Amino acid sequence: MRRAEPRDKWQNMGLVEDIRISRAPALGFVAMALVWGCFAAQVPVIKAQIGASDAAYGASFLVSSIGAISAMWLAPLVDRRLGALSLALSSAAMIACMLFVSFSSLIAVFTFGMFLTAAASGIADILLNTRIAESEAQRGRPLMNLNHAVYSFSFAGAALVTGMAREAGFTPVQVFCIVAAVIWSLCFLMVAPHRHTAGEPALSAAAGRVIVWLAGLVFLVGFMAEQAVEGWSALHLERTLGGGAAQGALGPAVLGVTMGIGRIIGQSVAARLSETVIIAAACTIAAIGTATAALAPTLIVAYIGFSILGLGVSVVVPISMALIGRVVPQSDRVAAIGRASVVGYGAFLFGPSMMGLTADLYGLRASFLLLAIMLLLVAAVLVPVMNRRLRAGRSSGAHPHP
Repeated sequence: MRRAEPRDKWQNMGLVEDIRISRAPALGFVAMALVWGCFAAQVPVIKAQIGASDAAYGASFLVSSIGAISAMWLAPLVDRRLGALSLALSSAAMIACMLFVSFSSLIAVFTFGMFLTAAASGIADILLNTRIAESEAQRGRPLMNLNHAVYSFSFAGAALVTGMAREAGFTPVQVFCIVAAVIWSLCFLMVAPHRHTAGEPALSAAAGRVIVWLAGLVFLVGFMAEQAVEGWSALHLERTLGGGAAQGALGPAVLGVTMGIGRIIGQSVAARLSETVIIAAACTIAAIGTATAALAPTLIVAYIGFSILGLGVSVVVPISMALIGRVVPQSDRVAAIGRASVVGYGAFLFGPSMMGLTADLYGLRASFLLLAIMLLLVAAVLVPVMNRRLRAGRSSGAHPHP
């Protein structure tokens, strides 16, 4: 399936210009990556610091994720009230809350801190993706994959550096103090006004709402795959396969690098193939990688599996975000992306609990295999339904997509 996009628009602008256009959200993604990349590489030490079992650690996210989901409903209000300052202030709040988490020695304090961090991160996530969708609509070219690639590469770098810092004896508090200084400095460059555009939606309002909820379910599984590697790959590599601290940190780092590469590739592919084709192929590739990592007999095979997973899952969420931005009018964009993200962030509500409980009962290998099955179900069931809805919406008298 080909998309009818004017080729000259794609050829006249390069990656550097794309990054310049979306400077503020790109820096916001860097800030978010630093927070979660540093956290992912320190999961084993933070988990030991609060004395939590697999199940208890996973259950703590059940509470903290409510913060992210609840905060997403507030994103439109935050956007209206803070305007050009919204990206900077939400990013500053996110690292301030994670700094609080780093001091935690009790699981209750940890859970409360993660609740606050997830709330700030949820708001920032909606605002970042909305700004990119606005730029895409204004410029007529994809920017979502590129900006998510910035997140992935930054996440990988943060995880690698944090792993080396762990080996050197740095504590979580020391690491996050350094990260806080970096992010608060970047916030001055994140001030950016809205880029409104007066384009027409590709689908009718009713059809657009259906696509928003279906895309939310795609977010759900995509986020679960990302979160599983970010939150559990280090444990899988260290505990199941006997790796050290630096080898464990390579799990989330490999995910970040390969997701970044996948998103750079996706920046080009998004101009040529339909969103649904890309999502189905990506979920299938991600499922193969997840199963490979789950059944890996050695660290090398596990890294290969996580690499394949990263390449596949890299484009699932940004392509779905871009699809929403394309099928809803500008005035509804923040609310639509927020609504889909509320569904998607259910991954952080029950994903860690699912991983933790399955790991407690059957081991981490079974947890990752269950995730592979879910990815295959998206490709085989959910994407065909989405495709039918898109065709039905376009044939019901809606404005065609240029």
